[in-house]
Amino acid sequence: MDESVLVVGAGIAGLALARALRDRGVPVEIAERGGSGTGGLAVNLPGNAITALTALGVGDGLRRLGRPTRRREYRSVRDRLLFEVDEDEFWGAGAQPRCVRRKDLLALLGDGLDVPLRSPAAVREVRPAPAGAEVIFDSGERREYGFVVGADGVRSVVRASLPGAASTRQSLLSAASWRFMAPNPGVACWTVWSGAGGAFLLIPVDEHEVYGYASGLGGGTVGADPGWLHATFRDYPAPVRAVLDSVAKDPASLHHSPIEEVRAGSWASGRRVLIGDAAHATAPVWAQGAALAVEDALVLANLLAGGDRDAAGARFEAKRRARVAHVQTATDRFSRAAGLPTWLRDPLMPMIGPRTYHGAYASLRTLDLS
Repeated sequence: MDESVLVVGAGIAGLALARALRDRGVPVEIAERGGSGTGGLAVNLPGNAITALTALGVGDGLRRLGRPTRRREYRSVRDRLLFEVDEDEFWGAGAQPRCVRRKDLLALLGDGLDVPLRSPAAVREVRPAPAGAEVIFDSGERREYGFVVGADGVRSVVRASLPGAASTRQSLLSAASWRFMAPNPGVACWTVWSGAGGAFLLIPVDEHEVYGYASGLGGGTVGADPGWLHATFRDYPAPVRAVLDSVAKDPASLHHSPIEEVRAGSWASGRRVLIGDAAHATAPVWAQGAALAVEDALVLANLLAGGDRDAAGARFEAKRRARVAHVQTATDRFSRAAGLPTWLRDPLMPMIGPRTYHGAYASLRTLDLS
């Protein structure tokens, strides 16, 4: 049997874990199915993501990517500023949020990562074994590893192999979303416009380009035809309309996908464990996908480096549950508030918005990796 840790998935969670394990002298191998199709999009990294990536050892490289997000603005459909947040002040200089291209972040995590990579290598099933776990690949190959980690996202095959596997659920925020990159229409900071039809977010990635995210509110449907974007947001302020005009010329750049959440009853069974979205995918209200994934990777790597693999999964889950539950609760709370009628939501936001932001992020400014 191979005593290595097999990491299933080479996204942010998988590469971060492989890097952390390698740095701690733990033998590791990656299996990646391939074909995500979203490498050209971007990732919004709040301060706790920056803290985790710095602890992973890639902080210097990260500061050369993307653009700092110094301020947030929450605006109405008529472009009235509802409230704003000084992110520099809130997070501090050492954890300044950034928006970076996903492909650049993946390249940074993979840079110099000289560990075995099986790709394309789709995993069909993961079964318990006397001293580890047996992995069955789509090719028919069977192989036993000392530990298996499912970092394979919302549709995790590893999660489906665990007892009492959880299914996905639609988020309270919206049934689906559109994501895209576009020329910057003059947006200076993280800016979201919310109306009765939906929310439209733009984040500068550099001086020339923005990352865009558009969704419904209150669990509303989001059409899979790009025409939904124009029908929903055509009366929004000028920056939104400029971006709509831009993406209409290149519909292939648009990515439509459901917003699915995972609320798994258990993340671990024996020497099999889930991290990142495979364990706890959550609507991107607070942009915690990458942040929690890298935090998971650091905590699990320290536990596996400690040597007690039989207890590592349970100890990992016990350590991470409360933090993840906090993010899930904060996500549900804001999703419900965002779904209120605009006549009620807009007057409330200047009062409850800053308090909600601080309530969601304050406890995430510290990270315990012990």
